[in-house]
Amino acid sequence: VQLVESGGGLVQPGGSLRLSCAASGFTFSRYAMSWYRQVPGKSRELVATISSAGGSTNYADSVKGRFTISRDNAKNTVDLQMNSLQSEDTAVYYCSVWAWGSQYWGQGTQVTVSS
Repeated sequence: VQLVESGGGLVQPGGSLRLSCAASGFTFSRYAMSWYRQVPGKSRELVATISSAGGSTNYADSVKGRFTISRDNAKNTVDLQMNSLQSEDTAVYYCSVWAWGSQYWGQGTQVTVSS
């Protein structure tokens, strides 16, 4: 399993970023995918999950109405559109999948929200 995130960076409060995760090594269309984030000194937080076919999504209360998770099963990618970003959204964002009884992670991409 390989998960490679991209799209992080520095953005001003109120701005937007779109993260993308390219997946390989497993049958992508069969698995739900998730985005997590982590701030130094804190545990990793589940941000959003999307079902295998993309018909069902769930979000952390802190990002509802601002973030949108989506996937393209033809391209084996899962995206996280982040709008109205706040300083509290600053974190390393990780793409993740549960497969064969284990949870797999990408290397993470840094998102920094600051003026």
